[in-house]
Order: sequence, then structure tokens, then C-alpha cells
Amino acid sequence: MSDDLSSGKGHRDENFPVASVLIAKRHRPAVMAFYAVARMADDIADHETATPDDKLARLAAIEASLTGTDAIPAAVRLRETMRTLSLSNQHILDLLEAFRRDARKTRYADWDELMDYCRYSAEPVGRYVLDVHGESRATWPASDALCAALQVINHLQDCGEDYRQLDRVYIPLDELAAAGLDAAALGADRASPALRELIADLARRTLGLLETAGPLASQTRDLRLSLEIGVIHGLAVSLAERLTRRDPLSERVHHRPLEALGAAGLGGAGALIARVGGSAKSQTGAIGS
Repeated sequence: MSDDLSSGKGHRDENFPVASVLIAKRHRPAVMAFYAVARMADDIADHETATPDDKLARLAAIEASLTGTDAIPAAVRLRETMRTLSLSNQHILDLLEAFRRDARKTRYADWDELMDYCRYSAEPVGRYVLDVHGESRATWPASDALCAALQVINHLQDCGEDYRQLDRVYIPLDELAAAGLDAAALGADRASPALRELIADLARRTLGLLETAGPLASQTRDLRLSLEIGVIHGLAVSLAERLTRRDPLSERVHHRPLEALGAAGLGGAGALIARVGGSAKSQTGAIGS
């Protein structure tokens, strides 16, 4: 195995905030410890020249360090963080399953299979952050919908790059076939009308996931986490809406800094308004009872 498969990416390179200043300072180290292992595993799974066997061996070494050995310092730090905070390691182990799938799987048959992938690739991240904050598991369904939506948005934005660089296709094969297309359509410089419509349809389905995720910010007890969720939700809605109109093969979908600031601000404000409104309703109910 070669020494390093790092992409050089950090938390500021992600499409959505990771442990931003909105997160309470006492919680940020635990979130960043999880992110460090996730980033390492993601870089391994997405490496363009490493073999599947090499990737799987490296992912196994990370898992071993999460559960007992001391070979991978970042994994050991996360293991100790979870032990100190009495957190389950199930979320990071689930996430590693997604990266193992990435190492050996390049196609998804249908939407349900893609959502099963998101169960491992995205939902554990939200669940871990909620656990760090001591939130109720009742928040998990809305969090799962939000995290799955974020994952699909990333897939749609990067569909051309994923195909060209990794021969990986997350757009469901049955949807491609129904549109009269195959995976090779993703290698074009510009999406065909049929592919544009398919991407737009998947983006609209993703907006449905975001609608399901809408109550999460007001369900969350920690105010700062609630605002972070609102910001992420606002960014996601904006990007999903762009994907209903823009061609990710030939047009920019990612936010420019000012665009991201505007979408984030609207999302955070929406979360705050929802919390205030929910609190007011609770007080009105209490007075009337």
C-alpha cells in the first residue's frame, strides 16, 4: 500500500458547514474528531488509482483502530472522544460500511437502493452530531431525511465528475433507462434534454426529503445546533432548487460566497422563527389548559 491517499481537502472545502462557529465550542472537538476519520475514509474510497483491495485494507485498519488497535491516530482520537463522552461507535462503523461500498460498488439500481446507501453514507453523521449534543432519538427521522438530501445533492452536483474520474454513478439505473439513457450520458460536456429533466426530477424528489426534514431545527433543544441545522437546510434547499434549473455538467451549481451567505442567513432566520413560533404555541397551549 502507498503511504498516503489524502486528497488534501478539509472541513472548509465541504458543500455544507462542518462544526461552524454556530456549534458550541465545547462540542466542536467531538464533531471534528468524527469528521477527521470520515474525511480520511472518504479520501481512501474516492482515490482514483488505488485498487479496491487496497482501499478495503485501509478501511479495515481504520475500523481496527476504532475498536482496539492504535495504528491510525485519527481513529484512536475519535475512539477516545467517544469513550470520554459515552457515545456509541455505531455511527462511525456504519459510515465505514458506506465507504466499503464505494470501494467496490459503482452503480445503484433504483431510488430505494440509493436511499439504503444514504442510510450508511449520510444518516450516521447527523445522528452522531445529535448524540454529541444529547438530543433525543425522536429527532433522527427528520435528521435522516436532511442528511440523505445533502448526499443526493452532492451526487447530482458531481455526477459528471464522479462518472469521468471514478466510473461511479449514483443516479439510479432504472431512472436512466426510463429516460432512454445509460451511464455514458454523464460523460458529455452538456446534459441532453432527457438527462436535464431526470436530474431536475431527482432534485424535486430531494426537495421532498428536505420538506420532511423541515421540523428538525425546531425539534432540536440546543439553540446553536438548531441554527446550524437551519443554515444547512437553507443551503440545501437553494442547491436543490438550482438543480431543477441548471445543468451540472456544464453550469455552476455550487454557491458563490455571497450566495451561500444569503441562503444560509435565510435558513438560520427560518430556524429561529420556527423555534419562536413553536415556543409561543406551547405557551399559549399551557395558558389555555
